[in-house]
Amino acid sequence: MRSYAFCLNRVLGLLGLLLGAVAGAAAQAVPNPGEKIESLVTFGPQAPVTSGDDDFTQTFFFLVPATERRPIYIRVFDPDCGGQLDAKVGQFNTRTEFSLYGGPGTHSAKGATDPRPASPAGPPSGRLIKQQTFGVEPAYDGGYFTFGPLNPLEGELVEQFQGYVYKVVVRGVSGNDGNLYRFFLSSSPNLNVPIPGGNAFTYEYCFRIPAAPPTGRPVTVHLYPFASEHVVSIKQSNFDVDNSATLTIFSIAKNGHSAPVSGDGQWTSSVLPIDPKEFGLSLDFRLVSKATTFNDVVFYVTDQYDTALPFFAVPLGGPPKYKYDIDMKVHR
Repeated sequence: MRSYAFCLNRVLGLLGLLLGAVAGAAAQAVPNPGEKIESLVTFGPQAPVTSGDDDFTQTFFFLVPATERRPIYIRVFDPDCGGQLDAKVGQFNTRTEFSLYGGPGTHSAKGATDPRPASPAGPPSGRLIKQQTFGVEPAYDGGYFTFGPLNPLEGELVEQFQGYVYKVVVRGVSGNDGNLYRFFLSSSPNLNVPIPGGNAFTYEYCFRIPAAPPTGRPVTVHLYPFASEHVVSIKQSNFDVDNSATLTIFSIAKNGHSAPVSGDGQWTSSVLPIDPKEFGLSLDFRLVSKATTFNDVVFYVTDQYDTALPFFAVPLGGPPKYKYDIDMKVHR
């Protein structure tokens, strides 16, 4: 039997190759265009959970290759909560806090990657670099707020991903509206310029499924959880899908395995085995919706040890494609 250390070393080596493979891609848009997700969303704490946000907070990690030495920037699109891109409930009264962390413990500290809120909630791990709170601020409506310039070495070195990691914690601090926003990891303070080999990931994804057009044509969004070589099975958990979408899972070994979705304000989960052919690759969770109204939902995935798996904005190894096994027989 192969040791866990041997498996982990293979995963680390594969991760390095895969991260290099996406070096030329626009990997740092969050959500990435390939995910077909409309926006990230965080509600104020006075909103009902049936709005589609279970804990009124969201954490994203930003990965910078270990060899990068240029200043980097984390740009937030539309960080205010008060414009036509946001979910208005009555009059806008929501304030949203964006906090940037780096240094030891940012990713590695206990609980840093747990998608379930701690009780009681403690402060985020890592060193707080900058914090900014937004309410109704027209200057940022449809515009950008930029964290940076940042020294890549100020992030936490994570050997597993062969790079330095920053994180941004988004928290609704007051109100009941939904703040819709996006991120971009950039080498420019004023433009969205991808960093070769960079990526972004989260362990709990709170996002908006777009409304289907009046023609009845469905919309499809993609989530890309990553399964390392020691993952035997995964448990997908989703919240507040309103039974308005179908979920199917694709990979190199899965050709559309169905999975249950949740009702209004409810959690639902299911367990799926991981095939050895899927080791070191991303899966493709496809949500298909014909609903003519948008829907805000939450997803996370854990392994057989109840450890959360990362959703990468750009899937490691590329979007998975099912490989058919063709049984060829020679007749004599």
